Amino acid sequence: MAELTVTALRVVQAVVATGSFTAAADLLGYTQSAVSRQVAAAEAAAGVPLFVRGARGVAATPAGERVARRATAALAEIDAVPTDLARLADRLAGRVVLGAFPTATWVLAPRAVAAVRARHPGLTVDLHEASTPTLLRRLRAGRVDVAVVAVGPDLPAYDLDDLRAERLVDGRALVAVGRDHRFAGRDRVDVAELADEDWVVGTGLSGDPQFGAWPTLPAPRVAYTAREWNARLGLVAAGLGITTLPEIAVPAAPPDVVTVPVDDPAWLGRSAVAVTRADRTPGAAVVVAVLRDLAQSLG
Repeated sequence: MAELTVTALRVVQAVVATGSFTAAADLLGYTQSAVSRQVAAAEAAAGVPLFVRGARGVAATPAGERVARRATAALAEIDAVPTDLARLADRLAGRVVLGAFPTATWVLAPRAVAAVRARHPGLTVDLHEASTPTLLRRLRAGRVDVAVVAVGPDLPAYDLDDLRAERLVDGRALVAVGRDHRFAGRDRVDVAELADEDWVVGTGLSGDPQFGAWPTLPAPRVAYTAREWNARLGLVAAGLGITTLPEIAVPAAPPDVVTVPVDDPAWLGRSAVAVTRADRTPGAAVVVAVLRDLAQSLG
């Protein structure tokens, strides 16, 4: 058994998982002959057949299944070595709590968490979703380290004087419509065309800002209200109304929903801003920098 190599274990695991030498070769980036040689070497080391060859592929013997199970555990430990070494080399360690308003948690915030994990394995980022007013309260209370909040002319003038704020992206708002809607094939629509539409709007706690009917419409016709975005967009996809969607959330829109820009000189849009305490930690500063880079690619 001492002659079983890491490469042989990896090949045996792949063959068991895929059910064929060819598929295992594709998965691992090896040639089929190299897979065959490694399986033969593994069987020679084990002293028993690990696979039964057939016209439709290969099937693992009980010995092959046992080796594959052990290989999975062993390879997980081996593959974790580079991460452990990166943690030792990376001076950034600890935990950062990132809070974001709901639409920022669709694309921007999760991608930031993934990017920080890849660049700084010793730094753990917890992600929490909340409205902008709630996030600012939690930030001042020390329960959040970085808050991604929304600001705009149609929103309250949030007090950020004692905090450190960095604008991430100035985003347009668009209308989200179903694929069969009359706006779906348009490059853009004029705001005057929105007046006769049925709207799906957000509802939540008192004081929590919501996206819903177009902000400059004097008397929008609200057909449905829903707290969660998936419910709102489900109503839109079913053709029961349209809604307003911020630009940073467009990549996460479901396939049956189409977004269309609106020509409206009176609407200045909203911005996503990263806010920290004035004495932010190095970990919080890294999260803000990652958010800024990602926001520029989305904007």
